[in-house]
Amino acid sequence: MSGCAVNKATGEGRAPMSRPERGRRHRGRRALGITILGVIVITVGALLADTVIAMRTEHGFSRALRESDRVTYDPEVTISGFPFVTHARDGAFDGAVITARGVSIPCPPPGDCHAELGASLGAFSVPDGFRIGPSDIVHTASVDAHTRLDSVNLGRMLGILDLTVNTPAPVDRAGAGGPGDGLLTRTSGVLLTGTVPLPPFQPDNPVPPSASTYTGPKVKVSVVVDLSVIAGRLRLTATDFYRGPEEHVDAEVADDLRSYVLSRFTATLPPLPMPWDIRPTEANSEGSDVLVKGTEGPADLIPRDF
Repeated sequence: MSGCAVNKATGEGRAPMSRPERGRRHRGRRALGITILGVIVITVGALLADTVIAMRTEHGFSRALRESDRVTYDPEVTISGFPFVTHARDGAFDGAVITARGVSIPCPPPGDCHAELGASLGAFSVPDGFRIGPSDIVHTASVDAHTRLDSVNLGRMLGILDLTVNTPAPVDRAGAGGPGDGLLTRTSGVLLTGTVPLPPFQPDNPVPPSASTYTGPKVKVSVVVDLSVIAGRLRLTATDFYRGPEEHVDAEVADDLRSYVLSRFTATLPPLPMPWDIRPTEANSEGSDVLVKGTEGPADLIPRDF
């Protein structure tokens, strides 16, 4: 029985494919491959063309923003919307991020202070989505603006030229401060470290207290500072000396000089420029920088007024 079953099974099989049939199958597979390859080429070409058009529009928007009197270098511009050509044709985009670095700001002697101005636009529309000019009206659903000071420029404004800024991790966050935790931000308890002069003062000394050739008494300390915005101006309020656990400077300060030393880290800065003169309402640190921020709802913006 088993031998008959095997013989029966082996006897069943497909008839050999004829040469014409093999040719038709080969041609069909080749046509399918060519079609798939054509679709891939067309898709890649369309993506490249869309990317090139997006880059040209972003560059044009950047050049339009560069017409602002206070912008020194071409800002970085990223416009959201895919496919870009469709959004450009309609003159409507999902949003944009703008960053202008090296913007001059008011600064005490010796001067030469700069800041970063940035803005994030919500959904916005323009007259011509392929070319955004300096005088075009950009109607946006929202705009979040900021002015960023790094520790060097903040130190120049405070007269503490070796100033460093640190944003300590919250004490209740395990592992905070690592790469996986992102950029830390704070409005209070920001750590500032720098050198300040002590009495008797030498107003005619041409070098700052942070310089090694400074001949007057001085002290380098670490303090904690609260950040706020008062009447549109950045306010720093030193509340105490910092004792850890972040890296800091431990220095002995006489009791009668503690208030004075803290006062050197306390100041209300002159008004800082903001994108499109949006009024700042809040301040915080981000890593080693300090930012003032403002938000506005629906607005009509002109690039050259950035």
